[in-house]
Amino acid sequence: QICRRFIPGGRNRNLIDGKEMIEKKQKIYAREINTIVYEGVNGQLGAEGRLKDSRLMSYYQLTGEQHPPGTIHHMIIRLALALPGLTIKEIEVDMPTVPSELCRETRGFLESIKGLSIAPGFTAKINELFGGPKGCCHLLELLTAMAPTVFQGAVSESVRYPFDNIDPGPFINTCWLWREEGHWLQEIRARQNTDGIIGPVVP
Repeated sequence: QICRRFIPGGRNRNLIDGKEMIEKKQKIYAREINTIVYEGVNGQLGAEGRLKDSRLMSYYQLTGEQHPPGTIHHMIIRLALALPGLTIKEIEVDMPTVPSELCRETRGFLESIKGLSIAPGFTAKINELFGGPKGCCHLLELLTAMAPTVFQGAVSESVRYPFDNIDPGPFINTCWLWREEGHWLQEIRARQNTDGIIGPVVP
């Protein structure tokens, strides 16, 4: 019933006129997710992720109370990760803006990911641990979005300085470019040295 209120043609259609909204191109909602990976200390990387959801028009809560446009979710996750395995050593969670103070009860839930590595299977594991009523879906979405950026940050860290060799293994079949039978990987393998390790060709 709640959903029907917001579907053009449903009950109380006058609440939102979908056609008029599209014609006016009125923005109603925005989500921003941003992750920065930075140089850590003692062989670690640091990462900070932010998720911000904003309602761009006034809205009503289920209590009937009307609210002006503004941010409804603002989540921050900070990680300290050990190299080379991207093992999570420390985690810090901030929730500057939440719909209810009860949401902040989930801040400590992510402590249990200490010791996990950002590697294949990471997303499935955190969904198992924190999905549904076991956690905050917004923190989970932010952490999920951070994982591939952290991986790319680790790659960027590894190529900051001149080097002789790099193992292509972590990249194979991660995307179309790096697919096993693709031209890119075949070209790289053609340049492999006698140790079977490639030179500085990571894009």
